[in-house]
Amino acid sequence: MNVHMVYITTSDKKEARQIGRTLIDEKLVACVNIFDGINSMYQWNGELQDDTEAVLVAKTHPSRIPELIERVKALHSYECPCIVSLPISAGNPEFLAWVAREVNA
Repeated sequence: MNVHMVYITTSDKKEARQIGRTLIDEKLVACVNIFDGINSMYQWNGELQDDTEAVLVAKTHPSRIPELIERVKALHSYECPCIVSLPISAGNPEFLAWVAREVNA
């Protein structure tokens, strides 16, 4: 079964929940996990940023990723949100099949 995990940083748990719910409702992802209160450090516009964010991890089929990226960008508060897809090389076959069914892949 071909499934990807999509890693998305958000400004806070509220934004992660709003984006996650929309992606599930629109069948772009099967499910999401939210990790709140992570510390992120990065350069932005020439200045070091040291922020607290939330991470949204979504599971989907790779065929849904282009639409997922555009939808997240439309919903997101950031000018340039982190949205990266990572292939899952192995896992519970029943879970991976469920992900594919949920997103109509």
